[in-house]
Amino acid sequence: MNKLDNAKDKVSGKAKELEGKATGDKVRETQGKAENVMGKAKDKLADAKDAVKDAVDDVKDKLNQ
Repeated sequence: MNKLDNAKDKVSGKAKELEGKATGDKVRETQGKAENVMGKAKDKLADAKDAVKDAVDDVKDKLNQ
């Protein structure tokens, strides 16, 4: 997962949400909110993946000492 892609999802989602609000299109607004939430969830998953990788690397370093 790429942080840049996640940011793109959040920005695109926010734009769709605002477009939906401006035009009164509830479906578009909901799509935008969902896309924004998915971008945020992907960020959290990427952060968790990085934390696990760091923990595994720490354990490997300790075992190699």
